Amino acid sequence: MTAPLASAEVVQAIAPPPPDLQAAQEATNAQVAGASGLLALGNVASRVLGLLRETALTYFFGATAAVDAFLVATIVPKALYDLLIGGHINGAIVPVLSEVASTKGRLELWRVLSALASLVLVALTGLVLLLQVFAYPVVQVAGGGADPTTLSLASELLRLTSLALIFLGLFAVFSGALIALKRFSLTAFAGAIFNGCIALATVAFAPPLMPLLNDDPLRPVVLGRDSGAIAVVALGWVMGAAVQMGLMLLGLRGARLRFSLDWRHPALRHIALLYAPVMFSLVMDTLIIRPFSYNLASRTGSGSIAYMNWATTLIQFPQGLVATAISVAILPTLAGLAALRDSDAVRGFRDTLGLGLRLTTILIIPSTLGLAVMAHPIIVLLFQHGAFTAADTIVTTQALHLYLIGLPFAALDLLLVYAFYARKDTLTPALIGVFSLGVYMVCALALLERHGLFSLMIADSVKHIVHAVLSAAWLHRRMGGFGPQRLWLTLTKTLIATGCMAVLGTLILPPLTAWLGTDVLWREAALVLICGGACVTTFFLVAYGLRLEELHWLMGLLRRRLLRG
Repeated sequence: MTAPLASAEVVQAIAPPPPDLQAAQEATNAQVAGASGLLALGNVASRVLGLLRETALTYFFGATAAVDAFLVATIVPKALYDLLIGGHINGAIVPVLSEVASTKGRLELWRVLSALASLVLVALTGLVLLLQVFAYPVVQVAGGGADPTTLSLASELLRLTSLALIFLGLFAVFSGALIALKRFSLTAFAGAIFNGCIALATVAFAPPLMPLLNDDPLRPVVLGRDSGAIAVVALGWVMGAAVQMGLMLLGLRGARLRFSLDWRHPALRHIALLYAPVMFSLVMDTLIIRPFSYNLASRTGSGSIAYMNWATTLIQFPQGLVATAISVAILPTLAGLAALRDSDAVRGFRDTLGLGLRLTTILIIPSTLGLAVMAHPIIVLLFQHGAFTAADTIVTTQALHLYLIGLPFAALDLLLVYAFYARKDTLTPALIGVFSLGVYMVCALALLERHGLFSLMIADSVKHIVHAVLSAAWLHRRMGGFGPQRLWLTLTKTLIATGCMAVLGTLILPPLTAWLGTDVLWREAALVLICGGACVTTFFLVAYGLRLEELHWLMGLLRRRLLRG
């Protein structure tokens, strides 16, 4: 029976902390794990509904030009959202709002939040009006390789999806405030609400409205029966953004929010200064890299953008379940410790970050390799129905395998980036980001002629590797090291357990496929469940045999909470 793993207990072999500091770190670790678990649960719900959303899209529309048009129409508001207010805005909002709440009280917090939300509302409303006027030129940039009829439909859809920008912007501000207050319950499930609304709109309204919308003489039909129905999916996108923003307001009930023009408040200037470097790197990503990627993909054949989208949808499941959940959970704690700057706070900062890195390691590596082994049957189960063919499955599987190379690095890198943000340093990760985006472009162009669409996936993985290595080296130097966190020992044990899991999965998948077949849905589901269950069981058995302490600690924490419940 292994004792609970407090970071301080595991790593302080030379100079153990005083009992009161060790107890405080144990409590911090438990709080981080609890918040991570809640956020992970919300991410599971979000990703499951996101997969349902994509499954519905593939079933009714397949890898068609209508889907490409829809994706272009959504990538534009998503890109602008990331550029102006989304992305890593928590790195700017959470530290500042946490400081305001702890030093000046809730009334001042509501005053700052009102001014920030009002500024975002005014700015995004003006941007939406511009998109209504210039929709076609914008989609020409985002999907310039597409044919004119696809671009025409994309511009129509953009006029719908751009309305979601306002709701997405306010959602980002309100969710940042809730995280600063360490209220994770509603923020954890906001993504599930968003994806659920899109899936509901697609399943409930797209099929019956296909002939109705296309029979409308006032609506030009540019891509057959798909062109009318895809508009319903775009409306579901707007509805999802509005509902998730409303969920954040529910979490802030009792807050004294009002429209405010107090945009010179010092806290807003502080947020702007922190966000400026992030925004600079996002300019590169959203206005150059994303259009660059979609342009290259659109030139490699019809449906290429859709293949990218489906592969990244699967990648987002472990990324959100592990990296995003842990990073968001530790950010308020790291920000509070970074503000104190005494020796005990420095020790706590290192130990909390070390805990996050170790937990991410033991979860993301088996998730990555397990998804690689199970990629083909999972894609068959989720997508290969209706208009989505076996040939589409092969391309999507190949794309997914190449994306997975960079996934562990991207997951660990997110924690390192949030550690910079907690120290109120947004410039360093922005500079690293710009450099890594340059690496991505060079790799994609160099490999395009030989590898076609897959050059983008290879370049993406190289980008994440470069970013993670540079972030780790830079943060290690700034902090004077991470302390004795036993990261390499955790990594070694995790790799051994994961390797055993992958070997078993590779060996049993072919005979299971031959035995069960993939001709009906229940057989596909049984194949994924049996093989996936065997892989997970193998990992846990080997990890316990190796005494992977983080896993023992997580299981002990879960057991104690269940007993208390």
